[in-house]
Amino acid sequence: MLRSFFSARSASTLAVVLLTLLCADVASAQEATGGRALIDLSAAFGVGLVVIGAAMGISKLAASAYESMARQPEVSGNIQTAMIIAAALIEGFTFYALFICSGK
Repeated sequence: MLRSFFSARSASTLAVVLLTLLCADVASAQEATGGRALIDLSAAFGVGLVVIGAAMGISKLAASAYESMARQPEVSGNIQTAMIIAAALIEGFTFYALFICSGK
């Protein structure tokens, strides 16, 4: 228990330190970079979170739909239709969120 807590704690500390170093201004010289960070990772993190969330949502949706189709095969057509509609809504939201994260 203590070993797994220490590894998660050290990994999160390392992630915070790396994020701080990568997103810090270049020697605090705002004139040289125009006020932007050395590496602007906010859009990349946003896109990553959107894709991970969409993948988790669609996988949970498909797993639940297949499980319910296995339990009640007589309503599998209705479940499949509802699953396709829900997956399309998740993908639509994902594309919208990716457009927002891209900043274009």
